[in-house]
Amino acid sequence: MTLTPDALVIGAGPAGLMAAEVLSQGGASVLLAEAMPTPARKFLMAGKSGLNLTKAEPLEMFALRFSLGSGGCLPPHPRGYFCTKDGAFGPEQVMDWARGLGIGLFTGSTGRVFPVGMKASPLLRAWLARLRGQGVELRTRWRWVGLEQGFRFETAQGVRHVRPGVAVLALGGASWPRLGSDAAWVPVLREAGVPVVDFRPANMGFRVAWSERMARHFGRAVKGTRIRAGDLVTRGEWVIGRCGIEGGAIYEVAAAIRDGAPAVVDLAPDLDHGALAGRFARPRGRLSLGNWLRKVLGDPVKVALLLEWGRPWPGDPDGWARRAAALPLDHAGPMGLERAISSAGGICWSGIGPGLELTALPGTFVAGEMLDWEAPTGGYLLTGCLATGRIAGAAALERLRG
Repeated sequence: MTLTPDALVIGAGPAGLMAAEVLSQGGASVLLAEAMPTPARKFLMAGKSGLNLTKAEPLEMFALRFSLGSGGCLPPHPRGYFCTKDGAFGPEQVMDWARGLGIGLFTGSTGRVFPVGMKASPLLRAWLARLRGQGVELRTRWRWVGLEQGFRFETAQGVRHVRPGVAVLALGGASWPRLGSDAAWVPVLREAGVPVVDFRPANMGFRVAWSERMARHFGRAVKGTRIRAGDLVTRGEWVIGRCGIEGGAIYEVAAAIRDGAPAVVDLAPDLDHGALAGRFARPRGRLSLGNWLRKVLGDPVKVALLLEWGRPWPGDPDGWARRAAALPLDHAGPMGLERAISSAGGICWSGIGPGLELTALPGTFVAGEMLDWEAPTGGYLLTGCLATGRIAGAAALERLRG
């Protein structure tokens, strides 16, 4: 059985849904194929703790948080992810788009933008309803397996072939594979001549072989610290877990640490060296070492980290202060893709033409985490997927119109 829609979109995550929206708004008949039983599973999981839709900051500043990968020819500037001849689609436009779906928004103290209800499900329901109204046909449990006779799918009803006028691929990267982003598309595109860089974890935690004394701190948040890794600095919160360290502050500097930059933690970032050394110079008296350090630092979690990751050399009067201000973050490497928020790697820019079209497969466009890029959490990832989905959908529509 062969279907012949104007446009085929493979992958019903944010990038694929946005591409389907642009195509259907332009009058194209759209078949949207999704391998999982329901659409946008990773999107819903990301919204469980509060859907961070975007970051309220100027596009030029926003775009600088994107790393454009290492697989060949790159766009001249990350701004290329968000701009077409029809204008930009950055943080401001994402907020307008969400409001157009009837979703109220608010901006937190850090500039992060959330739905008033915090959850992803109301936005997704409104979005899917809009797409149905525009005639988009969603097929779930359709797994793309090859390019024989057009696009070949394995479905519950047997093998199906689709020969569209244009296609947009938005199958995700390789993180959270249980939610659908399993990178099973890589061999298919490589065989077709599309260059693909191997995936690596991004926005991930790091494994730490803790001593037994750290067990009582598992699950505790670390607050009021500063982490520096290479040129990156963060002052957010992070969490001590059984297997290592995770959380927003770790994700902010994860790419630099993963790529080999040594990381140090400042346990008292609001104190200069003199003030901190003065605190450590106070007489210890009969206090145990732990109680004395708690009196100095005021936080048992910080004390535990100081004792875990390095005591000063004996006889160094300034040693504790120097150690507390630049504590080496001792880890055993990044956690795997199965626990990463996102992934780095994907389709090289050397294989992509204008409008995110694959040079090896004319008429086929790509969007979202399939591309060789990475960005931190905090609204950057989701906005990047929406923006590239819009670019790919618009370029596919233009090609369809001739």
